[in-house]
Amino acid sequence: MKWLVFKTLLHKEFLLEFRQRYAISGIVLYVFSMVFVVYIASVRVQPPVWNILFWLIMLFVSINAVVKSFVQESGSRQLYYYQVANPVVLLLTKIIYNTLLLLVISALAFGTYSIVAGNPVFDYPLFALVLLLGSFGFSITFTFTASIAAKANNSATLMAILSFPIIIPILLTLMRLSNIALRVIQDTSYQRDIINLLAIDAILLTLTFVLFPYIWRD
Repeated sequence: MKWLVFKTLLHKEFLLEFRQRYAISGIVLYVFSMVFVVYIASVRVQPPVWNILFWLIMLFVSINAVVKSFVQESGSRQLYYYQVANPVVLLLTKIIYNTLLLLVISALAFGTYSIVAGNPVFDYPLFALVLLLGSFGFSITFTFTASIAAKANNSATLMAILSFPIIIPILLTLMRLSNIALRVIQDTSYQRDIINLLAIDAILLTLTFVLFPYIWRD
């Protein structure tokens, strides 16, 4: 039963996204705009600066992509979900959907950014893993904070404030791993950073599943 509800809710998320094409179009436009600003400032940048700018782009794009997770749900629709769906299943659906969305956006951002600012990546498997872990971590953090912000009737500003102290350790770890993939720094024991990032994601996911039912009932 829960699996069927999960599949139905996930299908609903994709259906809403394709119906509201202006939302995904706005996100894509935001990616191209930020990349174009980098292009105007400097056609090619050094790898350390490339890494910082890339993750700043991903950070702001992720906020804009995930902020609508709960805002687009009307009060009557939320009441219907409350009656038919387990809150943990509902939250898991949104986290997985947002992770997939952020993976697509990160691939798009990486492609366009590499064209205008060069591509200093040496270790592509590691960088791909970093993008996956980053998308998952951003999805957990911003989806949960979006659920809190939606209750306060205003999403973007409050969501950014709530997520800032949570996202900093994730962002710093992602940037360190990316620097290793770009050969900016040499570190053969980067598996420790990956484990730390997975541990942060696991803690956030556990806290999210524990706290979200109380927020959902409010």
